[in-house]
Amino acid sequence: PPLWSKRNAKGELIKREFGPWMGVAFRLLAPLKVLRGTALDPFGHTAERKQERALIGQYRETIAELLRGLNANSPPERLQLATQIARLPDGIRGYGHIKQRYLAQVLPQWEALMRKWRQVTAGASSPDSQAVPETVA
Repeated sequence: PPLWSKRNAKGELIKREFGPWMGVAFRLLAPLKVLRGTALDPFGHTAERKQERALIGQYRETIAELLRGLNANSPPERLQLATQIARLPDGIRGYGHIKQRYLAQVLPQWEALMRKWRQVTAGASSPDSQAVPETVA
């Protein structure tokens, strides 16, 4: 668990092995999963979880903006660009420093593709378009 892990020289968490007793600990923690996503979630207040929730919100806003710019008469290029943007989160994988590495690759692509989307849909989308997703720290 990140709370108990040590970090290497780069500040990345070091993997640890735990014995069979950890199975007992997980069985004791299992009933507490009803707390996930609530104010009582002990792990929901970490910077990583806050970032994940912010990214989900940004993705939803992006999808809403893409949908506003598409209709039955949209050119195939526009649909292809929207699909490319919608698939960007598929490139965000892992946890901790691994996820941060993928985010560092995906977020600049996301921003560039959204700028391109806004240029392509200029005049077709509403003037209250969402802002470019910001890098969430």
